[in-house]
Amino acid sequence: MTDLSARPAREADQRMREAGAADAPGPGELATPLDLLLADATRGPLRRLLPGMSGVRFGVGLARHPRRVVVRVAGLGAELAKVQVGRSELAPHPKDRRFSDEAWEKNPFFRRTLQSYLATGAALRGLVADAGLDHGDGQRMGFVVDNLVEASAPTNNPALNPKVLKRVIDTGGGNLVAGGRRFVRDFATAPRVPSMVEADAFEVGEDIAVTPGEVVLRTDVFELIQYTPQTTKVRSVPLLIVPPTINKYYVIDLAPDRSLVEHLVRAGQQVYCISWRNPDARHADWGLDTYGQAIVEAMGAAQDIARQEQVAILGICSGGMLASMVMAHLAATGDLDRVAAFSLAVTVLDQFEAGLPSALLSHKGAAASTRASREKGYLDGAALAEIFAWLRPNDLIWNYWVNNYLMGHAPKAFDILYWNADPVRMTAAMHRDFMDLAIRNALTEPDGSTMLGSPVDLAKVDTDAYVVAGIADHLCKWESCYRTTQLFGGETRFVLSTSGHIAAMVNPPGNEKASFQTAEDNPDTAEAWLTGARKVRGSWWEDYAAWLAERTGPERNRPRRHGSARYEPVGAAPGAYVHDR
Repeated sequence: MTDLSARPAREADQRMREAGAADAPGPGELATPLDLLLADATRGPLRRLLPGMSGVRFGVGLARHPRRVVVRVAGLGAELAKVQVGRSELAPHPKDRRFSDEAWEKNPFFRRTLQSYLATGAALRGLVADAGLDHGDGQRMGFVVDNLVEASAPTNNPALNPKVLKRVIDTGGGNLVAGGRRFVRDFATAPRVPSMVEADAFEVGEDIAVTPGEVVLRTDVFELIQYTPQTTKVRSVPLLIVPPTINKYYVIDLAPDRSLVEHLVRAGQQVYCISWRNPDARHADWGLDTYGQAIVEAMGAAQDIARQEQVAILGICSGGMLASMVMAHLAATGDLDRVAAFSLAVTVLDQFEAGLPSALLSHKGAAASTRASREKGYLDGAALAEIFAWLRPNDLIWNYWVNNYLMGHAPKAFDILYWNADPVRMTAAMHRDFMDLAIRNALTEPDGSTMLGSPVDLAKVDTDAYVVAGIADHLCKWESCYRTTQLFGGETRFVLSTSGHIAAMVNPPGNEKASFQTAEDNPDTAEAWLTGARKVRGSWWEDYAAWLAERTGPERNRPRRHGSARYEPVGAAPGAYVHDR
């Protein structure tokens, strides 16, 4: 009998799949280190492949449903029989570039190899569903099975990949020799994953992070960059950007014409951006309050230089969590009117079932991880990069395994990939504080946490807000980002961009395929919002610039100089901290 009560959810899932199908994540959509959600960064990614008690419950779940297992195994046997006699219709997804070589379709051996792999992988993934596990165990076992299935793909085996075999013939095996050298170099130091870009592919300040500006404030914690206006008139209220704390800031200032900062400056905004220092063991005690105070200092500097009583704030990923807590602090102290507009990008405040990373988190794992980072003084950004690469093994591990080691090619130069390979360490105190927020889902509870001595109650933040998420984001699920609209007390515009975590952010105008979804209202659930959303052609950058212009005051003549008497420039953008390794 059909479960009619489940139909709306299934229909919503189908709409989401259809909406994101054209924007399936590719190698450029990175596993950005979402610092608070992975407890195993201090202990290595392969530990995550050990299922632990989830594996035990998986076995028990299958034992409780023997009929499902029998049906699943019988179905696999029947499909493999069809494969052997050439009657199977199994085929890879049209967008799966691993199997683009025509040999996978036309050569009987390779076709049977591929179809056997597809049938076995589908059966293994089906067993996870058959076990009837809860959300956390299901996500953990799904992660383990997905990694095993992706690792066993015939494309990863030089003897079973027709492109590699052709390359061996063409180069006389030179591709494997060159690939071997790359393998030794990559795995000699952390992060021990295939390189996604050459170390000298770009130079910060020369090819990327080149929007003109000056550092107008330097503290032990951060530098504040004031960007040079590029219009004769500017909005009077300045915009302060708070980037993630585990990455360099220049994800919002990549190559020319791919820079959000450049776009906003050209739209007449006065833009300021924080560039976090790369901390080491000396800064182990820097926690939430340290970074929250830094945001308050940056706000004061931007207000002083612009001679304004207000600023607008844009927080990104973990920087968005910090900025949200600062907003709650301002609300508690009666200073919320200092912020004219508040924006968040790919930021999760409600961690309930927030996707795979939150499912991998446990009290025991969090305690062990924070203990290890406390002993060292920081959490290594390279270790986090390694962890996150294994969250997307097909795109971020095996794709480069084949390209770099089997084919012997150098990875292509891509600005996002270069940025992804340029991480920042996280202090032990910050790691501890973020873990605590995640484990308790503290930001969803009034007074569940504090910032600068003030209780955090996001419902008291009634500033107009703009929240953007990516429909294919594998780290910050868009549904989790959407729940932010239910936490704030003011009017919130939610925008659903195409693509994943970072490609949703790097979304310059001019792409004919670019689009986003938005709606007039924010109902209780993400599924209900999607039902009423409308699709808009173009980049959300333009929508955001227009929204921001309505809230950042009247136009005025652009400032004639950087800084002020109190905040004299100390150097040109991109500053000194961005070069720290």
